[in-house]
Amino acid sequence: MVLVLAPWFRHRQLSTFVQGALAAAMGAIAGSVLILGQRAIVDLSTAVIGLASLGLLWRFRVPEPDLVIAAGCLGLLLWPVSRTATS
Repeated sequence: MVLVLAPWFRHRQLSTFVQGALAAAMGAIAGSVLILGQRAIVDLSTAVIGLASLGLLWRFRVPEPDLVIAAGCLGLLLWPVSRTATS
């Protein structure tokens, strides 16, 4: 398929369109991350889990499914503590 489409990649208009589509997709993803973050980070424990997850992804390239499972388990362990702190 790449060999069939390769001649089209040299066209300036198509290249510009692809760059615009990429920018739009990145903007949509960034916007959704902000909205989901505002709704998900509600207390100190969720903020710590989020920052620790970001640090692990950035530094060690931990596989995302493993990180989601670990963060979920940690959240379940911390939930009773954060629930009694807010009551």
